[in-house]
Amino acid sequence: MVFALGPLRLTGWRAAVAMAVVIALLVALIRYIAPAHPTGESRWDSIRNNWPISVSTLLWVVFSVYWSIAARNASAAKSAESSGSRQFHLLLLNGSLLLLLIPVPGLRARFLPDSPAVIAIGLTVQSAFLALALVARQHLGRNWSGDVTVKVDHALVRSGPYRRIRHPIYTAMIGMYLGTALVSGQTHALLAVAIIVAAYWRKIGLEETALRGEFGTAFDEYRRESWALFPGIW
Repeated sequence: MVFALGPLRLTGWRAAVAMAVVIALLVALIRYIAPAHPTGESRWDSIRNNWPISVSTLLWVVFSVYWSIAARNASAAKSAESSGSRQFHLLLLNGSLLLLLIPVPGLRARFLPDSPAVIAIGLTVQSAFLALALVARQHLGRNWSGDVTVKVDHALVRSGPYRRIRHPIYTAMIGMYLGTALVSGQTHALLAVAIIVAAYWRKIGLEETALRGEFGTAFDEYRRESWALFPGIW
């Protein structure tokens, strides 16, 4: 397991402890600022009845733990984006995830009704895209990197979901954000979706420039035969 936060990088049991602490702090923060129901429901009743966002948060924990473990088999990088570019992406990624899960004061207005059907759809969407992320990560194998990099012995993967989608992991991330936004139904989550879409729009541009430089006409052909994120849309 690997835990990275800015210049801090931990591995093994230290990474597991650090992740557990971050998760505990996040859950405590969500519970602390959970608003009471306008009918007079107590804060603790509101927390107990807010199980859908807790389930959604648990799915994000599963994703984070798997990703940290899977990061161990990544190949060494031959070239990579600048540290400033990477830190900017992490700022967008981490900030949007906090905004997605935490009911920020002033951004709690609902854009969807608090409906069991909507919650069920949201959790189903998040689970389905989580499965896509795991499958895509398996197909990418040692070519994966959190940075925009070209690996040593880098291969142009075109198997599994990469057959039709060039960036299925980014597709999965946006889909998971959408699922959590449906579960939340509040505007802070909708704003988080907009931020993560912008973050990956930027990263896709950088990544495809690097891949075109590495694979040339082979990547151009792949680009003509596939979609960046969503078939028929993007």
